[in-house]
Amino acid sequence: MSQTRLSLADYRTALTTPGMAWPVVASVFARLPIAMVGLSALLYVQRETGSFATAGLVSAGSLVGVALGAVVQGRLIDRFGPTRPLLAISVLFAIAIAALAVAIEAHASTPLLVLLGVGIGVTEPMIGSASRALWGRVASAGSVRHAAWSYEAISMETFFILGPALAGLLVAAPWPGTGMAAGGACMVAGAVAFALSPVVRAWGPAETGPRRWLGALVSPGMRTLALAVLGFGAVIGFVEVAVPAATTLAGRPALGGVLLSVWSVSSVAFGVAYSLRPWPRRIPARLPVLLAAFGALVALSAAPSTLWGLTLALLAAGALITPQSAMHSTAIEIVAPAGTEAEAFGWVLTAVTLGLAFGQSTSGYLVEHYGPPAAFLAAAGVGLAIALGVWLLRGTVRPVSEESLRTPAASPTAL
Repeated sequence: MSQTRLSLADYRTALTTPGMAWPVVASVFARLPIAMVGLSALLYVQRETGSFATAGLVSAGSLVGVALGAVVQGRLIDRFGPTRPLLAISVLFAIAIAALAVAIEAHASTPLLVLLGVGIGVTEPMIGSASRALWGRVASAGSVRHAAWSYEAISMETFFILGPALAGLLVAAPWPGTGMAAGGACMVAGAVAFALSPVVRAWGPAETGPRRWLGALVSPGMRTLALAVLGFGAVIGFVEVAVPAATTLAGRPALGGVLLSVWSVSSVAFGVAYSLRPWPRRIPARLPVLLAAFGALVALSAAPSTLWGLTLALLAAGALITPQSAMHSTAIEIVAPAGTEAEAFGWVLTAVTLGLAFGQSTSGYLVEHYGPPAAFLAAAGVGLAIALGVWLLRGTVRPVSEESLRTPAASPTAL
């Protein structure tokens, strides 16, 4: 279970796969606002209510919604094909965006705003999951398919650089809801275009049969992968709170977002280089090793006494973000039961979202009581501890057999 080295020719071959030009372009529009809508909503709520606490609750609600909606949408896509579920969910997402805007303008109660935030997350079209699963169907096996998944990871990091910047610019527009509305419209347009592309419409419903309640998680390897992704998300969550806190204490609060973009830049730059020479060679070992190295590099951020030193530490740690994200997609090909690819990607998104929520909430407490260095060290500790667990479970990261999945099945009508 070792992954062959990629070349730039593999990326070219993947992106010129017949029929993929339309969905690739559409997915760019659908995923570009993925880091923009939530932040725009947070800034919009804060501008209208004057409360960061309320804005934070709405943002947290959208994360909870994403965690819930990712798996449900994945199961629907696996069962019915992507087109009908994505079209339906896009309509619901547009309604949710409009409802939240109306509620914000009406200065609705905090519980209602939070509930609508959850609704936005639940109905956010999971184009990332569908696109990654689609590559597994249309790209030739081996290095070309791995290059396609690496492209997905690299492009996602690019969107996480551009999205917050666009949100920050558009909140200064005459209407502070411009960023949320524009991001939502872009996401809906991209999702609809993706769903209607010929190669996506050719992905028909799966064969009906018994459905297990655990779905993709019935595979032990899938559970191990979810644990690794949870640790990955938790480490990032700690850092996303600790960095703005560090810049604020240094008297440069505006640099918080800039420094977070810095580690995304190094992630994109190193992502391609790593794909050309991945290490460790064996995939089961790569999951814990990359996570442990990520945690160890984040620990370096606790040492610098200047923002320049913190910048260098973040550049080093950020280099391992894209390699892990691409690794998660590669591992799914091995551990996900047949017919659950979209749901498996949904579980990955759910795990990373829950990790982010845990990391951000815990980091906030540590920053307030002990300072940013404590949060960076806690991030490293969590990453290393979970990496140890993944290392002990690395033997489960192997192709699944039907015999190993013979657990009591749910009713055929269950998702």
